[in-house]
Amino acid sequence: MSRADLDKDPHDVAGMFDGVARRYDLTNTALSGGQDRYWRAQTRRALAPRPGEKVLDLAAGTAVSTVELARDGAWCVAADFSQGMLRAGHRRNVPKVAADALHLPFSDGVFDAVTISFGLRNVSDPDAGLAELARVTRPGGRLVVCEFGTPTWAPFRAAYHGLMLGRLLPAIARRISSNPDAYLYLAESIRDWPSQPVLAERIADAGWERVAWRDLTGGAVALHRATKPA
Repeated sequence: MSRADLDKDPHDVAGMFDGVARRYDLTNTALSGGQDRYWRAQTRRALAPRPGEKVLDLAAGTAVSTVELARDGAWCVAADFSQGMLRAGHRRNVPKVAADALHLPFSDGVFDAVTISFGLRNVSDPDAGLAELARVTRPGGRLVVCEFGTPTWAPFRAAYHGLMLGRLLPAIARRISSNPDAYLYLAESIRDWPSQPVLAERIADAGWERVAWRDLTGGAVALHRATKPA
């Protein structure tokens, strides 16, 4: 088993996720107290996929998020650079593609909407990843980024970083995950991630407009929405 470092070498990150794939969904549900289902539903509502639209779910992992997005009738494809994660979700009946977020295997402007949940943080160059998502989105198309954020209430922020990330997350991962050491990287990457206003600026700098965000779970998670210029 392996874990990645904050330099986010793509081979290390892919290998780490291969190592957690077998029990990834179970571990996420346990670590989030079941909030992962709520976050997926809110991501779908923010993206608002419609029947007949083409939707890219990047960093889709086992494709549980892709299945949620497809509920409204859009054609949704799961893309991830961890083949182990995609194999772990082989029973989920959606198209799956092994893909590098920095070099997506799709033509320009082919998707009506794109989304990435809890994956932008793991891309070695998040700004280039956001630009690549813009490349494959049609003019006027939509982006939703669901990612960990900075809690807005100071007492919750202190408890979140100290108790949850520092103590509870490693303890739960040791009991459930198929690669507990990987979750040390998870905690480090969350602490290292920029706040919601900073991420919004980076999304705009990558070529998106009308950028806005909404906090979920006290700002521990945030949904960023944007549109590609027409």
